[in-house]
Amino acid sequence: MASNSTKSFLADAGYGEQELDANSALMELDKGLRSGKLGEQCEAVVRFPRLFQKYPFPILINSAFLKLADVFRVGMLGSLASIIPERKNAHHSIRQSLDSHDNVEVEAAVFAAANFSAQSKDFAVGICNKISEMIQGLATPVDLKLKLIPILQHMHHDAILASSARQLLQQLVTSYPSTKMVIVSLHTFTLLAASSLVDTPKQIQLLLQYLKNDPRKAVKRLAIQDLKLLANKTPHTWSRENIQALCECALQTPYDSLKLGMLSVLSTLSGTIAVKHYFSIASGNVGSSPRSSDLVRLAQECCYHNNRGIAAHGVRVLTNITVSCQEKDLLALEHDAVFGLESLLVLCSQDDSPGAQATLKIALNCMVKLAKGRPHLSQSVVETLLIQLHSAQDTARILMCHCLAAVAMQLPVLGDGMLGDLMELYKVIGRSATDKQQELLVSLATVIFVASQKALSAEVKAVIKQQLESVSNGWTVYRTARQASRMGSHDMARELYQSLLTQVASEHFYFWLNSLKEFSHAEQCLAGLQEENYSSALSCIAESLKFYHKGIASLTAASTPLNPLSFQCEFVKLRIDLLQAFSQLICTCNSLKTSPPPAIATTIAMTLGNDLQRCGRISNQMKLSMEEFRSLASRYGDLYQASFDADSATLRNVELQQQSCLLISHAIEALILDPESASFQEYGSTGAAHADSEYERRMMSVYNHVLEEVESLNRKYTPVSYMHTACLCNAIISLLKVPLSFQRYFFQKLQSTSIKLALSPSPRNPAEPIAVQNNQQLALKVEGVVQHGSKPGLFRRIQSVCLNVSSTLQSKSGQDYKIPIDNMTNEMEQRVEPHNDYFSTQFLLNFAILGTHNITVESSVKDASGIVWKTGPRTTIFVKSLEDPYSQQLRLQQQQAQQPLQQQQQRNAYTRF
Repeated sequence: MASNSTKSFLADAGYGEQELDANSALMELDKGLRSGKLGEQCEAVVRFPRLFQKYPFPILINSAFLKLADVFRVGMLGSLASIIPERKNAHHSIRQSLDSHDNVEVEAAVFAAANFSAQSKDFAVGICNKISEMIQGLATPVDLKLKLIPILQHMHHDAILASSARQLLQQLVTSYPSTKMVIVSLHTFTLLAASSLVDTPKQIQLLLQYLKNDPRKAVKRLAIQDLKLLANKTPHTWSRENIQALCECALQTPYDSLKLGMLSVLSTLSGTIAVKHYFSIASGNVGSSPRSSDLVRLAQECCYHNNRGIAAHGVRVLTNITVSCQEKDLLALEHDAVFGLESLLVLCSQDDSPGAQATLKIALNCMVKLAKGRPHLSQSVVETLLIQLHSAQDTARILMCHCLAAVAMQLPVLGDGMLGDLMELYKVIGRSATDKQQELLVSLATVIFVASQKALSAEVKAVIKQQLESVSNGWTVYRTARQASRMGSHDMARELYQSLLTQVASEHFYFWLNSLKEFSHAEQCLAGLQEENYSSALSCIAESLKFYHKGIASLTAASTPLNPLSFQCEFVKLRIDLLQAFSQLICTCNSLKTSPPPAIATTIAMTLGNDLQRCGRISNQMKLSMEEFRSLASRYGDLYQASFDADSATLRNVELQQQSCLLISHAIEALILDPESASFQEYGSTGAAHADSEYERRMMSVYNHVLEEVESLNRKYTPVSYMHTACLCNAIISLLKVPLSFQRYFFQKLQSTSIKLALSPSPRNPAEPIAVQNNQQLALKVEGVVQHGSKPGLFRRIQSVCLNVSSTLQSKSGQDYKIPIDNMTNEMEQRVEPHNDYFSTQFLLNFAILGTHNITVESSVKDASGIVWKTGPRTTIFVKSLEDPYSQQLRLQQQQAQQPLQQQQQRNAYTRF
């Protein structure tokens, strides 16, 4: 069965007879490993990663690791800890090797013990006393003790084990005061506390004690490093006294390097719940106001320090305090934060060094946070950035443009004020074709698109096009057009895509650009929609659909087997269907005028007992429209679940399209179909969520407005009136007037995750069924590999894989027997957690009915948040259920026994006749 799984993997990869190739390649490398020449051995070791990449199959990898383990002995055993964590013979080998007289073997055993302790609770419990004896033993060399101590960081599997390890470390810190021993013991102490989450406050106090009292700089630096680790991982465990002690140390130290480290810890804590604990008034104690605390005094002293790093952390602390603390008397702190940020901006924007740029990023992040938390300070922040943009270096300008775009997206009211300065700057930049200049052209154009909340003026478009034509390359123009599509400036995007059509060398790229041009043109057609003008709305939607159909044809032509553009095609198809549904609903609303209900409609309604029938044919049409919008919402939900690799903005965009469909469906139901039972409570909180983009903000505003209109008309007028149909048409126009945003995932895939499945047993020919007897169960083994791109887990990671196996009967053979319903179908589901991106499980399937069955295995994944994603793939094999020989023999015997009886009955019948 295992060999069959390997064959199926290799066959799926398209390598043909590859099992022989894989085995022969492994044998060649094995010859190199066994060579007497060191060079050939090294070459063989180096070639193993390529073998794993080419043949990523568990059987081959396990064989290869065993051959490598034979070369590296116990060291390789340690690397296999994640694969065989509970293998008892491996545990025994490590314990024996720790007592070896060979130093190389002992070091390898220490490495293996650390890895197995991290993976196996049983091994950690069993080896803890052994490690303790060796560390405390007088015969153990000091350098070996330094290597053994870090193993104790993995003794966190239960509270008793962690407590014993902590006691030993406490003894070591006290008994061995040498610098190396204290550093190793303290760091192990910290890692143990961070992993076990036990005694973390005590560890913070211990580190602060060493930071304050130990005169050695190396120990102080280690204490700061570990405090930073605990600040990141467990900020809620920091008390007010801990932060106060750290502030006192930072105020007293004369060394800038140590002050920088302490401020780094404090800046991390200032952005968490710990800063609120620090300024809170404890019971029985008088809380200090933010202005008089040592933390604020330290930050104010450091804001203008000659060390850029210290100044950046000081400003960050002030910014976080200003945003987090909601007291009204923080005017002085606000001014200090703004002035400190301005001085850092002026200092770092003139310097191209990496250190200056890192500091500038901190300052700009603080500016965005300050503008968001304290909106009344945003105007001064924007003015400072605009002034400094003219004199800054190109590298700094790019970062400042990103900051301006972020501020303008949060506070759109600032956009119009900065547009003039941005256009003046855009006219004078980009005089050279350097990479930084090209990047700056894109960044500044993005800010202009964000600042222009409405359509771009002709003057703005002319300036951008002139600059792009004069100094930019094709890639810069494409990136600018892509940003225009994301920000809803579709008229600008269409012109830029049009200019690129003749500059690509591949027909796939041509069709891709042509499809983007058509989509932009289609969305541009919707910009002319006007409320109360429904005939114009129908013509605009029809014109938009014409260009969308042209675009989807080009998009289909642009897809390739390696890049199928599945998300893009489905997103555009849904947009087309949504526009068609909007058009149909407007026509349905107009039918109230063109085809009013007949005179006998009231009589028909009374006869049928359905009051809605008095409205005529429009009632049935409205019901069909409501079902259509609900179906579209369900399809948008399916697209959301299939987009595991999409960024959060793209997923939010899909969610907004789904909410638009649900909104119209709810409006139809509340106004016309069932106004009595309509509820608005579940839709009332749509505007409460914080909008991260201008598109989301405008869509939320439309949702709230439509809901208010629907609620005001609900139960006020008897359906269906012209006011009801006008409300629905205006809701459609309001939704379509918001320019659609094509988000990043439509253009760029930053994260790539795919699953490859192999089923065993598997047939040699995919169309050939697997034979199985009907009185036996088929053991179906499903193996899989999770494959990643260059940035695995950028947005979300796979926590578990859900495998669903189902079978359907394709064709029957033989007679029908009375078989229990449970034996007629197979529907099973299992969840498995990938281990080093590999997983496997088995299913027992029953095929009691004779005939050909179709087995479908479909995979989906669950991320760390518990969300299920329908990623696929979907694999199918065929099984032919055959009658077992014993039953077949019995059936034949019964048939033979019945034949003489039937013949006798026939003779008797003839005789009677």
